[in-house]
Formats: sequence, C-alpha cells, structure tokens
Amino acid sequence: MDEADEALDWTGQPIDCAVCPHAGQAACEPLKACVNDRRARRILHFFQANRELADDYLEHPYFEVRALAGRYCNVFRLQRLINDPEPEPRASAALRLPLPRALPMKADADRRVRVALASRLTGQAQLDMTSDPDSWVRLVVARRLPPELLVVVANDVDSEVRRVAARRMTLSALPAMIGDPEPMVRLEVAERLPPERLHLLVRDPDMRVRFTVAERIDLESLAAFRDDPESVIQELVAARLASSQQEEETNGPGT
Repeated sequence: MDEADEALDWTGQPIDCAVCPHAGQAACEPLKACVNDRRARRILHFFQANRELADDYLEHPYFEVRALAGRYCNVFRLQRLINDPEPEPRASAALRLPLPRALPMKADADRRVRVALASRLTGQAQLDMTSDPDSWVRLVVARRLPPELLVVVANDVDSEVRRVAARRMTLSALPAMIGDPEPMVRLEVAERLPPERLHLLVRDPDMRVRFTVAERIDLESLAAFRDDPESVIQELVAARLASSQQEEETNGPGT
C-alpha cells in the first residue's frame, strides 16, 4: 500500500477511529479529514470542517496540529502559541494575533515566524524590519512597502531585495539604481525608466541591459548603439531604424 493511502498518526501508528473522541460527532473522514493523521493536509481539512474544535488542540503533542489549530482557534487563545517550541505554531500566532501583541515576535529566532509577521506590518514597524538579518524577511518587506519608501532597501546587500525595489519604486527614484553592481537589478531599471531617461544606461557593461535599452530608447538616440560590440544589438538597432524608415515612406514624415 502506498504511504499516501495509509491512515497513520504522527508517531507512525495506524489510526483507530473506534477510540477517537470525535467518532460520530465531528465532520471527519479517514484519509481526507482527520485530526489524528500525520499529514498536514488532512489535519487542515478537519479544522476547516470543525472550527469549533480548534481551541482544544493548541497543546497537542504534534506541532502540525498546534499550528493548524492556530489558524482557526479563538484569537484570544492564540497567546499560548507565542512561546511554542516549534516555529510553525508561533507563525500561526504571528499571522492572527492583534498586532500590539504580535510585535514582540519581530525578534523571534526563526525566520518563518518573522516572515509571517512581516506579511502583516505597515508603517514604522514595517520599516524596522528592513534591517532584519535574514534576506527572506527583507524580501517580504520589500514586496509590501509603499513604492515611495523603497529607497530604504535600494542598497540592500541581497540583490533579490534590490530587484524588487527596482521593480516597484517610484520612477523618480529609479535613476539612483543605474549603478547597481548586479546586472539583473539594472535590467529592472532599464525595463521601467521612461525612454527619455534611458540614455543613462547606453554604456552599461551588460549586453542584456543595453539590448533592453536599445529596444525602448527614443529613435533619435539609437545612434549611440551603432558601434555596440554585440552584433545582436547592432541588428536590433538596424531593424528599428529600417522599420521607422519604412513607416515614414508608407505614411509620410511626421505621422
């Protein structure tokens, strides 16, 4: 029998529905919705169908049960999960506790808990987490910060955080990132800068950035790429100029 077709508890023992306190009283089904099963999906389905029972499982010995019960229990019972020995139940608390009670979890030792909290924060508390030591946490913050505040992470040590900043920040602040050491960050800049500002990147050392610039820059500025060392960029420039000339011949100049 495939393990997925077995009803085993979190210790690996077969589940005996006959001794379950919910037999005949709760919406449950072996292999689909069972609080005693070791598979998180089946535990989740149990609590989705029996939310009123979640409060009773916040001290269960299996951390998955505690974590999933934390999604559906009375919010006033969540406080007990703050000091849970496992990060998953603490993350459940971080996602649902009233923010004044959840804020101390910014210092939690596990990044999964801090990520859960960062997904909710706004204002100064959100800005404070831009200095979190873990790049995953800072990435979550960068994805949620208002665009006008993303300059705060424009010099983050992690290039993925800076890419998110370049993708979302206000256009007026974007030129400050043209000198980023990571080509993929500069590529984000090249894809968003207004055409009239793309001259700032025509000498970029990375051909992917220059290609994007050559695709988007004003026709009048294409001459800067005629001698580009990459043949693919020379071909792009020639194709754009030829297309423009053909359009002029067809429609007349100035159309």
